[in-house]
Amino acid sequence: MITLNQLRAGYQGRAVTPLLEGEFQKGSLTALVGANGSGKSTLLKTMAGLLRPVSGSVNISQAPASLGWLPQQAEIEKSFPITVFDLVAMGSWRQCGWFGSVNRQLRQNVMAALGKVGMLDFATALPGTLSGGELQRVLFARLLIQNAELLLLDEPFAAIDSQTSELLMKLLQERHQAGCTVIVVLHDMATVEKFFPQTLRLNNGHAEWSGMSKPVTRLRSQGAS
Repeated sequence: MITLNQLRAGYQGRAVTPLLEGEFQKGSLTALVGANGSGKSTLLKTMAGLLRPVSGSVNISQAPASLGWLPQQAEIEKSFPITVFDLVAMGSWRQCGWFGSVNRQLRQNVMAALGKVGMLDFATALPGTLSGGELQRVLFARLLIQNAELLLLDEPFAAIDSQTSELLMKLLQERHQAGCTVIVVLHDMATVEKFFPQTLRLNNGHAEWSGMSKPVTRLRSQGAS
């Protein structure tokens, strides 16, 4: 699904991750963990195509339309004057274009996704009026209508209530059980140990896989220069 070829990820030519080489298997459920500043979010953004590798490359076997991306909430613009419905509908832009009309099927899909995350009554609300947990539910609804085969999520459970975290984790499990490949940056090790069969730990210039059930390719690492 995702192959890392002699990859170092970072910013402005400066690597912040170890040298990574290997593969995330199709249909895997992986947590990226490690200390602050170890490069977890940077690696995720590089895999999402938002950052260029400092060196090496990332090859993804799926088309861009099959990739769903959820950044940290701090990176979301909440004041843009659109409704919750419109925000969720934006998840279908690859299918209908940015200026495509909202047809009956898309409206049904959006409302169904909002219902699944318990936000149906907020369809006409503005994102800026929502709590952190409510906004995260809406962003998950946007992911759901993409029906992507690869999901990359950066700290999706940060600063939200436990009920919302449980609901969103259940939705991730459902997507994984449907064959979706899921890679998530996490800090809560209790959640990692309970739900994630694979982990990739970045720390002190090294990378370590654990919990690989069927390791097709083992990731190797060495300290960043």
